Amino acid sequence: MAPTTFHFRTATDGDAFAISALIADFTQDFFVHADGAGTEIFLESVSEKAEQVYIQDPRYHFILALEDEKLAGFIAMRDLSHLYHLFIATEFQGLGLARELWQRAQAFSTSSGHTGPFTVNSSVKAIPVYQRFGFVATGDLIEMHGIAFLPMRFCEDI
Repeated sequence: MAPTTFHFRTATDGDAFAISALIADFTQDFFVHADGAGTEIFLESVSEKAEQVYIQDPRYHFILALEDEKLAGFIAMRDLSHLYHLFIATEFQGLGLARELWQRAQAFSTSSGHTGPFTVNSSVKAIPVYQRFGFVATGDLIEMHGIAFLPMRFCEDI
């Protein structure tokens, strides 16, 4: 496979559909029950409409990675400190794109004045990725709204 060149930009309202569609590819990974029982609130929170609201909200900052005009992945930070979303399309996984997006989000947050810790609520499948970035668990696995996640905090000393 030829090396992939990505370009990065901030999300706009017109990106909400692609963002929501990319998340939809992975929603099953979050479900506590295979049939998705109880996930209605979660699914609404990642709908196109919800993503558009987040994009417009100044508390959130989205960075998109695109190959040509195809959404390869994205990261969203809330309040400069909470890694709210990080998704990489399956065909672009394993290329270092998640780490690149994380580093760009960190740089944006610190250049915007953030000096405290970074946090994330990791899906079970994503825990190893966040651990490689330097995140550590801060509690037990939580089940809420039909999904499971692990609260984590970034520790630069790792």
